[in-house]
Amino acid sequence: MKKKDLSIDNLYLLASSKSVGKIITFKNKNLKVEDLDSFDFSKVRIAFFAAGGKISENFVEKAAKNCIVIDNSSKYRMDPEVPLIVPQVNSSDLKNIKKNIIANPNCSTAQLVIALKPLHDLFTIERIVVSTYQSVSGGGKSPMDELIEQTKLVLEGKKVKSKNFTKQIAFNAIPHIDLFSDDGYTKEELKMANETKKILGSDINLTATCVRLPISVSHSESVNIKFKKSFTVDKVKDALDNFEGCKVIDKRVDGGYSTPLDAEGKNETFISRIRHDKTIENGLNLWIVSDNLLRGAALNSVEIAETLIKEKFYGK
Repeated sequence: MKKKDLSIDNLYLLASSKSVGKIITFKNKNLKVEDLDSFDFSKVRIAFFAAGGKISENFVEKAAKNCIVIDNSSKYRMDPEVPLIVPQVNSSDLKNIKKNIIANPNCSTAQLVIALKPLHDLFTIERIVVSTYQSVSGGGKSPMDELIEQTKLVLEGKKVKSKNFTKQIAFNAIPHIDLFSDDGYTKEELKMANETKKILGSDINLTATCVRLPISVSHSESVNIKFKKSFTVDKVKDALDNFEGCKVIDKRVDGGYSTPLDAEGKNETFISRIRHDKTIENGLNLWIVSDNLLRGAALNSVEIAETLIKEKFYGK
């Protein structure tokens, strides 16, 4: 993995009062955690928020009065005045910052649109059917710890009681991520549909089924696409392999494809199993894998900041 190297003059680490004074090492420097509640945001140019929707609801707009905020929560993603950004896909939307807030998309959406963008530009996407196979790290550290705990219990023949999941996750698959809506879709599935439209275009129709798997890191997606225009598999592969952030791994032999383990710790979004859908006109099937903690969160946020600095979109 090639690490990003943002040029940083001063870095401030913020948290609740419980963590104030804690020492964290960054680039061989020991930094003290400061109190978010009393921090003066006029001291910074760009602030990263990655502490959940409630914290964003209480503090983002306060911070945005003094600096640009890159927010990882879902709070502002569908706000029409807040750009929802994957830099390789729609960095031009950064010209439309109105509230000094930029939203980072859902992790499953981020890796999807980076693979869809070059194909949409060439062949025009009409409809997408996606099934996700998402790692437990999408829910945070506690679900990751519980997966390990549950796995040990099952192997020891002991009873499992789920804490962070609706059913046992060890050696299982759960077709339920986030809350259910009245129409039967989960919020995770609706996020994918709504965010893809906002990032790529409102004419794209998307339906999703999101599934949690007993995997620590990396999300996988089985994607079926219907294009308006005809295509060839070779042109699809060429477009993806030449698009920033994408890498095609597609050999039609045993192991000639990407898996969650292959993607873990890597910046790229990997695309495999590229083939025609023979049941519909202009149909394509893809398998997409990416490290959700990087592409879907930390990496995308840093790349937004890089783009702001490069294009001189930042600064109040």
